[in-house]
Amino acid sequence: VQCLRIMNHSLGLEGDPDLQFLLDGGKLIKIRSSSWQKSRFYKLEEDCKTLWHESHKIFKRNQTFSIDDIDSVRKGRQSEGFLKHTDPSVEDRCFSIIFKGRKRNLDLMANQGHEAKQWVSGLEKIINNMHNLSRQQKSEHWIFNCMRKADKNEDNKMTLKELKHFLRQINVEVDETYAADLFKKCDKSNSGTLEGSEIKHFYDLLTHREEIDVIYGKYAQTEGQMSARDLLNFLLNEQREQVSMQDALKLIEKYELDGTAKEKKHMTKDGFLMYMHQEEGSILNPKHKHVYQDMSQPLNHYFISSSHNTYLMEDQLRGPSSTEAYIKALMKSCRCVELDCWDGPNGEPVIYHGYTLTSKVLFRDVIKAVKDYAFKTSDYPVILSLENHCSVDQQKLMAHHMIAILGDALLTKPLGDTLPGNFPSPEELKGKFLIKGKRLNKLDAIFNNNSTVDEDTVSEEDEAAESKEDLSIYIVSFQKSKIKLARELSDIVIYCKSVHFNGFEHAKDNQAFYEMSSFKESKAFSLAQNSATAYIHHNMDKLSRIYPAGSRTDSSNYNPVPMWNVGCQIVALNFQTPSKEMHLNQGRFLQNGLCGYILKPGFLRSFSSQFDPSTLTKGPCSTGSLWVKICSTQQLPKINKDKHKSIVDPLVRVEIYGVPADNASKETHYIENNGFNPMWNENFQFDIQVPELAMLRFVVEDYDSTSQNDLIGQYCLPLTSVQNGYRHVPLLTKRGDIISSAGLFVHLMLIDAE
Repeated sequence: VQCLRIMNHSLGLEGDPDLQFLLDGGKLIKIRSSSWQKSRFYKLEEDCKTLWHESHKIFKRNQTFSIDDIDSVRKGRQSEGFLKHTDPSVEDRCFSIIFKGRKRNLDLMANQGHEAKQWVSGLEKIINNMHNLSRQQKSEHWIFNCMRKADKNEDNKMTLKELKHFLRQINVEVDETYAADLFKKCDKSNSGTLEGSEIKHFYDLLTHREEIDVIYGKYAQTEGQMSARDLLNFLLNEQREQVSMQDALKLIEKYELDGTAKEKKHMTKDGFLMYMHQEEGSILNPKHKHVYQDMSQPLNHYFISSSHNTYLMEDQLRGPSSTEAYIKALMKSCRCVELDCWDGPNGEPVIYHGYTLTSKVLFRDVIKAVKDYAFKTSDYPVILSLENHCSVDQQKLMAHHMIAILGDALLTKPLGDTLPGNFPSPEELKGKFLIKGKRLNKLDAIFNNNSTVDEDTVSEEDEAAESKEDLSIYIVSFQKSKIKLARELSDIVIYCKSVHFNGFEHAKDNQAFYEMSSFKESKAFSLAQNSATAYIHHNMDKLSRIYPAGSRTDSSNYNPVPMWNVGCQIVALNFQTPSKEMHLNQGRFLQNGLCGYILKPGFLRSFSSQFDPSTLTKGPCSTGSLWVKICSTQQLPKINKDKHKSIVDPLVRVEIYGVPADNASKETHYIENNGFNPMWNENFQFDIQVPELAMLRFVVEDYDSTSQNDLIGQYCLPLTSVQNGYRHVPLLTKRGDIISSAGLFVHLMLIDAE
């Protein structure tokens, strides 16, 4: 009970009426189809982290899911299921729970509109407050929740048997003697159970951080505590931060909880641990959590977060197409999405993966979803990459839908009153949609008032032709064809006109800056390997889009790093597929406020540069060494939850991705049967030639001597965004979602070469 009270207090929701409403629960109608609409009871469990609902399945009478599994909550009929299976008259009674990963949305309808509103309000409060907790508070929540589960008879006491169960819950395997000794040490009353202050004592022993003691003890030189001067010494000498005494005093004021220490301008060990768990103690530079780069450069001077076959939720042969896939990509700040457009029934164009059994989604529904979600996480422009297979009539309808739905946000003419000679900047294009596709003429026709035919024949997109070749094993026949292009669709293609690539010299002599090419991964990798400098110069005044081979029918991904190394901007990946490649993409765009645009290094923007990532001749000279010490991890999740006694054997791998000379990987030994607080204190050193392009990735795995190791968590970020010193590293799942309780503790030092 005390644990639950503390949890609710730390959430800032103690006594909140919306929280109480969720704890009381109520009947909701679960909607799966027009005919399957069942009443079910839902309620929030007392841990404030789990939603319980009744089920009529024979073997699963009651079911639960974690608040951590929820991506978002949407009020109203904002899911495909609601739009298809309910009437607009019930709009105010509806809400959807959107899950992370591939789990199906939960569409629910309340009896009254005010009830739906309160469900949404309550859930959003809990999700937001959980998100805003410090790592230390999240850790406490997780431990308290495991304690609650271990208390089988719910008597708010802990027996030795329950203590052993609890230790397995938190991923620690201990022998019988150690468990008994720990229990005896805490059982001051000799009652055979732990309760009240005894449980608090047990918790303190359990969460003691030896490595923090060592660091704190080294710098706490004033009455056993850290004075402001001591803290400043730590910040300057260990963390290598550019700070003053004023900054040290601000940290004490912000994080010290002990009133007496705060009056003395001291920081206790608890205050120090609190500070280390905040963003100031994180590996990611807090300044990079916001847009900090120059956003006034031409559009092609940026790496642009880009998705391939955005409409797909799974594979490219039979997988479902959905507007939800666009929403998820856009909410991850993806700034270039793909639309494969085909003639649909009733004169309405549809989107799906042609020549396959993937399902279809209406073009207009996708445009509506894109309009609603494009700028929720980033204000910077979104490129709609069209792969057009439609008849002229349906192309006209595509143009009509985009103009009608996107309105003034759709860019339909160049900025300014004269023919542009270069791209506008992301800053100038804020809140705008750009269409990438075929165009019947050049942009100067707009300013010269040259009339053009209503339609004409153009070659189909390179990706469309090559996809047919890649899928020829599944298709009876195919041919590279031309298509008729409607003027209405052509006219809204402004800065991203698709053209075939005929070589760098041809592009330099014949292509305008806004005429861009798409490259299949194999072609792009060949050019990057054999003509790197020419490719880099091509990308200094034009856009390049890279896409996965059509033979990747499982929606797997290629390595994006070599493409970024030669300045390619639109490196399109299958966002629906969790993979190392997507981890790298997530890491690349982690900085600059998650806005989806990253300014390329100067040597990828300056025409005087002769940089070649393979040879490093005439390249940047900011080389250096990276020293990494893997200290410890905390509260790793159990991998095999079905096996009650399964405990992880963790190891940590440090990986560098960048130019070929920088690619490296080193790992610790594994530690048996401890996922709660394993310690390594192992040191690694990496020589870094081009830090501006290097990515640092941490991987925590469960060692297995007989099969491939299982991923526990990972984190990736640009080396230029790393903070020196002792830092906590958050851990993400394979899908890129935060593991709230877990973390990695490291020491880093990036030293520039003299």
